[in-house]
Amino acid sequence: MTALVECVPNFSEGRDKAKVEAVVAAAKAVSGVTILDVETDADHNRCVLSFVAPPQAAVAACFAVAQKSRDLIDLNAHKGEHPRMGAVDVIPFIPVRGASVEDCVKLAQALARRIGEELQIPAYLYDLAARVPERKDLASVRKGQFEGLRDLIGKDPARAPDFGPNRIHPTAGAVAVGARRQIVNFNLNLDTRDMAAGKDIAKRLRASGGGLPCVRGKEIYLEKRGQVQISTVLTDYKTTSMRRVLAEAMALAREHGAKVVSTELVGLLPREALLDFAIETLTLENFNPEVQILENRLEALGLGAAASDGGAAAQIGWLEASDILSKALANTEPTPGGGSAAAAAGAMGCALGAMALGISLKSKKLDAAKRPALEQALQAMERGREDFQKLAAEDAQSFEGFKKAQALPKDDPARAGKMQEALAAAAEVPLRTAAAAQEAHAAAKALAAVVSPAVASDLNCALHLLKAAALCAAENVRINTSGLKDREKARALDARLDSLLQSV
Repeated sequence: MTALVECVPNFSEGRDKAKVEAVVAAAKAVSGVTILDVETDADHNRCVLSFVAPPQAAVAACFAVAQKSRDLIDLNAHKGEHPRMGAVDVIPFIPVRGASVEDCVKLAQALARRIGEELQIPAYLYDLAARVPERKDLASVRKGQFEGLRDLIGKDPARAPDFGPNRIHPTAGAVAVGARRQIVNFNLNLDTRDMAAGKDIAKRLRASGGGLPCVRGKEIYLEKRGQVQISTVLTDYKTTSMRRVLAEAMALAREHGAKVVSTELVGLLPREALLDFAIETLTLENFNPEVQILENRLEALGLGAAASDGGAAAQIGWLEASDILSKALANTEPTPGGGSAAAAAGAMGCALGAMALGISLKSKKLDAAKRPALEQALQAMERGREDFQKLAAEDAQSFEGFKKAQALPKDDPARAGKMQEALAAAAEVPLRTAAAAQEAHAAAKALAAVVSPAVASDLNCALHLLKAAALCAAENVRINTSGLKDREKARALDARLDSLLQSV
C-alpha cells in the first residue's frame, strides 16, 4: 500500500482569488497529489492548503507551492491579522499512512534544504524537526514576523536559518518547515470589539500564559465582522480537547461581559477530535465508537471511504481503490482485462465531468439561466458513471461465458455454437462501452463553453479518458469479431463500431 503524508502549507494570500488558485494549481500539478481542502480568510489574508501525497511527491508539491508563492506574493505589501514571516509561511509534514514522524522529519529537512538553496529563502526547522529546543515552538520561530526578522537576521546568531542565506528574501521573507502530529485549528469568535479583553483571554487560555496545556492562542480583530477572535491551536487534542477550550474561553469571556457567539475549524481535523467533543458534551456512557458509528462499521468492512460521496476519506479511499484496480489489471488472469479497463476509464471520465459541473454550479459567478442545463448535465454524467461501472462487470462476465463454453467437452455437438454465441456477446459488451463513451464524450465536449474556467483542465482530462474508453473498447470489439464465423454479423458489429469512433 502506498505511503501517504499530509502537508498543510500556509501561504500569505487570502484575498486575491487568482493568486490563491495559481498556488494551489502548482501543488495539484504534481503527480500523486490529492487536494483535500483550500481555506482562505480575508481578515487573516492567509490560505491554508491541505493535501495528501506519497512522500517524494509531497516534497515536490510543497516546493512548487513555495516557488509560486515567492513569485506572486510580496510581503512588503501584505497586510493581515495573522502573524506571518513568509510568502509561504509554514509547511508541516504529518504522517497519515505507512509513514512515521521520523520519516516526516527527513522530508522536512530535504524540503528546507531545497528551498534554501534553490529559492534563496531562509528556512527554519520547527516542531518535531527542530534542531534546537527554542525552535520547537512556531511562535518563537516567527517572533517579530517578516519586518522583525528582516532587521535581525544576519545580525543575531540566534536567528540564523537552518538552511539558505543568512538574510531575508526581499519579498518572500522566510519559511518554517517542520514535522508534527495532527493538530486542531479552533477559532472562537466573541461578541466584543475590545481587543484588551481579547488579549487577556488569549493569554490566559494558552499554555505559555499559564493556561491550558498543549494550546496556543492569539487575539485577532476581524475587521469585516467587527469582532474579536481568539485563534487557538490544539497541539495535542487528547490532552486538551475542543470542549475544554470552549468551556474555558466562555468562562474567561464572561469575566469581560462577553460571550463566545460562534466557533470555526480551520483546515482538516481528525474525526476523533469531533468524536471526543460529542462524547464529552453528551456525557455518554458505555459508548463504543467502533461499533456504534455507522461509518466506522462500514470502513471496517471495506465499504467506507471508497463508498463515501466526498471529503478527505473519499479521496484517500480513491487512492486505495486505484491501487486495487491497478493490481487487479496487472495479474495474469484474463479478467479483468482491456474491456473492463475501458469501462473504468469511461467511469473516471464521467466522474471528472461531474466534478467540473458540481464546482461550476457552486460558483457565485454562475449565470442563473445556465443552472437548469448544468444540473441536467450533472445528472447525465452521474448516470453515465454508473452505467460504465456496470459495463466493467459485464465485460468480465461475458468473457467468463466464453470460457465456460470453451470448457465443454470437445465432442459436445453444442460446444462450437455456444462458443460463437459467447464470442458475439463478448463483442457486444465493449461495443456498448464504446457507444456510451461516444455519447459521454459528445456531452462533455458541449460543456466546455459553460463550465467554470477553473475546472477546464479537469474537463479536458474527462474528454481524454472518454476517448481512451472508446478506443480501448474498440480493441476488444475487434478481437472478438475476428473470431466470429458469421462474417456478416462480424462486419455489422465492426461497421457500428467505426461509426461510433468517427465522432470521437
